Amino acid sequence: MSRCPQNFSWVEPGRLAGLALPRLPEEYRFLVENNILELVSLTERLPPQIHSCPQLQLHHICILDFTPPSPEQIHRFLGIVKDANARGTAVAVHCMHGHGRTGTMLACFLVQTRKLSGIDAINEIRRMRPGSIETHEQEKAVVQFYQRTK
Repeated sequence: MSRCPQNFSWVEPGRLAGLALPRLPEEYRFLVENNILELVSLTERLPPQIHSCPQLQLHHICILDFTPPSPEQIHRFLGIVKDANARGTAVAVHCMHGHGRTGTMLACFLVQTRKLSGIDAINEIRRMRPGSIETHEQEKAVVQFYQRTK
């Protein structure tokens, strides 16, 4: 039996989803059942019981809570998503609650794929996932990413 993880939602159906920290084997099974075969963890520690689901490939990009990702971390995240999507599989990304660090990465994805401005991407992620992108520094990371991609 699988179980939908907390705060799970698709940002780009079949390509990229965000969620809160998964904790149970049933939550990992839910991801795999939805063709999500790669999980990007933005927390300091790895998600519990991750080894209960060997079909799920874990990528660890450690970002301290309430801080923004570095340009290199954003680039690494977007590369993981691009590579998985090219293989026909989806990616899920999480932090503790699926808001700050997760929302920041998801907004950068929208900047890259939908060619949105930083502000528009932030507003869209907040519309899709209320509570996303919690600090001014995280907002700034999205805006600066947009400026670098112009």
